[in-house]
Amino acid sequence: MPRRLPAWSLVVTAAVSIQFGAAIAATLFDRVGPAGVSLLRLGFAVPVLLLVWRPSVRGQPAGALRLAALFGLVLGAMNFFFYLALDRIPLGIAVTIEFAGPLAVAVIGSRRAADLAFSALAAFGIVLLASARGAGSGSGGLDPLGLLFIGIAAACWAGYILIAQRAGRYFTGGRGLALASIVAALVPLGPGVVQGGTELLHPLLLLAGLGVALLSTVIPYSLEMESLRHLPANVFGVLMSLEPAIAAVAGFLILGQALGLRECVAIACVIVASVGVTRGAGADVPPPVEA
Repeated sequence: MPRRLPAWSLVVTAAVSIQFGAAIAATLFDRVGPAGVSLLRLGFAVPVLLLVWRPSVRGQPAGALRLAALFGLVLGAMNFFFYLALDRIPLGIAVTIEFAGPLAVAVIGSRRAADLAFSALAAFGIVLLASARGAGSGSGGLDPLGLLFIGIAAACWAGYILIAQRAGRYFTGGRGLALASIVAALVPLGPGVVQGGTELLHPLLLLAGLGVALLSTVIPYSLEMESLRHLPANVFGVLMSLEPAIAAVAGFLILGQALGLRECVAIACVIVASVGVTRGAGADVPPPVEA
């Protein structure tokens, strides 16, 4: 019989899938814009998640359905603003700054004094990145709108974690996410149609959108759910902390986004802070479906 893959490899594979999916998504921006790509990704993710999890609204209390709707709004906004940011700042930097969301949740929920030092280290890394000279930023640092968009995405990721914890009381497995995805797909609908137009119906673009949905949502979420059955939450969180580095590699290989020493040091600061907070607090951070 074939040997089961180690659980840690599932988390790493999921992270690679998410970040390379994001890099591939960025290559489609010139055709349908970031809003159009967000619409394609979420639009294809909905039927797949509904087919896999088959959620039902029957018998669910009104509060649970409202929570699923709020979950969807946050999820859709997180993906939408992440792609808007990715259109303006490099992938590795965007993912690193977005990690401020889950880091804030972990630090606020912790009582350890050491986590204050880790949060300061993360803040130092993010400030370094914000003042770095990224692609298309000119001499004044990264694109201001890009920083605003990724800041909103980070806040949405924090909200996603808090809402997902509450949704777990009403929904099992990925049923809450499947219901939420319906609402999430409505968030980029208007902007996506305006930006993408008839290009959204091009067969090759539809195929690419399906690929992005599989790489960025369906495959990683499935792998992460399986890994969480065998890994402690804090170990899962430590492995998740590698995502900024993986994103930087994906951005370099697919998008040609080379990062300088300053950016690499800043990313390393955020990774170390994330590992420190996660290992110490044992934070139960849900899978990063957003990016």
